[in-house]
Amino acid sequence: MLYYLFRFLEQYHIPGSHMWQYISFRALLTLILSLVLSAWLGEKFIKYMRRRKIGETQRDASIDPFGEKKVGTPSMGGIVIIIAILLPVLLLGRMRNIYIILMIITTLWLGFLGFCDDFIKIYRKHKEGLKGKYKIVGQVSIGLIVGLVLWLSPDVVMHENIEITHDKTQKTMVVHSNSPEKSLKTTIPFVKNHNLDYGALTKWMGDWSGAAGWALFVLMTILVVTAVSNGANLNDGMDGMCAGNSAIIGVALGILAYVSSHLEYASYLNIMYIPGSQELVVFMCAFVGALIGFLWYNGYPAQMFMGDTGSLTIGGIIGVCAVIIHKELLVPILCGVFLMESLSVIIQTQVFKIYKRKGKKVRVFRSTPIHDNFRKLDKDLAPDSRYVLRNWPRTMSHESKITLRFWIVTIILAAFTIITLKIR
Repeated sequence: MLYYLFRFLEQYHIPGSHMWQYISFRALLTLILSLVLSAWLGEKFIKYMRRRKIGETQRDASIDPFGEKKVGTPSMGGIVIIIAILLPVLLLGRMRNIYIILMIITTLWLGFLGFCDDFIKIYRKHKEGLKGKYKIVGQVSIGLIVGLVLWLSPDVVMHENIEITHDKTQKTMVVHSNSPEKSLKTTIPFVKNHNLDYGALTKWMGDWSGAAGWALFVLMTILVVTAVSNGANLNDGMDGMCAGNSAIIGVALGILAYVSSHLEYASYLNIMYIPGSQELVVFMCAFVGALIGFLWYNGYPAQMFMGDTGSLTIGGIIGVCAVIIHKELLVPILCGVFLMESLSVIIQTQVFKIYKRKGKKVRVFRSTPIHDNFRKLDKDLAPDSRYVLRNWPRTMSHESKITLRFWIVTIILAAFTIITLKIR
């Protein structure tokens, strides 16, 4: 809103109004505003929830191994994160931008889905919360909406990156196509030219190859949004864990969105140029600022939890942003921590089911998701089960140390994700 106001005032040469045209100014201002708003709302939210005696009812234990109480801590703090993201974006973003609109819809959609789950757990006292099938339907639905909009909207275009080698000098330079076009290409790491064409995978379908390529893209969008959203949800099990990891991922996505929207940087990195994606920098700055402000109260020992209202929304934002800037194939690297959390649960569950049919109880990890594996005491293990990795780790770590180490791993993965753009 303010963007359009100052754009109007610029016609009358009002001092300072031209600054609102710069993406760096609006992005950093959004970061500061969302951080302050998140911290301020967090305090109000905690006081309100404590006054109403509304809090967490089902952590792994009422007291963690180091004696810190968990049950009773205010939950549903994702409401604070959502408000701290949306208000600055509405004030400082360009609301006619299709990418901003998609991000806002994703935030509200998954925020509502997570809120329903938390509401059932906290107010209705149903431990399972919203049934898993309804969660999946909600996640698949927003993935489908995003995929179809990116397919059908005329505002979603890009300029393909093309390598040209001069015959005389043998020097290679990257240029971008002059005309914007809809494209099924996406960035893939470790491959020359960095592009993978979904359409090339469906050429065997003849006249239907184009539509089939877009259908494949929509399916990939659904897969990415659902997987990252669930991964973030599983990662939200320790104080500050999910918020810290997601903030780091948000910084990396903001950088990728910025270089994708800048013709010179896109040429230097040999990636596709995506006009309009610079507005995602504003959104991701609001995202990072809101999470940092939330960490003020969510760091160990947590004064509030984000709940599914926050974790499902966070994962969805990350997934949709990655798809918009054609970096969804970098998600397994960038969101490696979320991937490990999901894989650990899948492996643990499937191995247990297989051996249960044989009359045996076998588990791979001491506990899952994987972050819980590092704080599970021997006395807490099931005496009638055999653990493949019973002696890993040999010693239990404090929750805050586990969280910090996961942050470090995410920083390394985020840096490596950006580095892959130059590794061919």
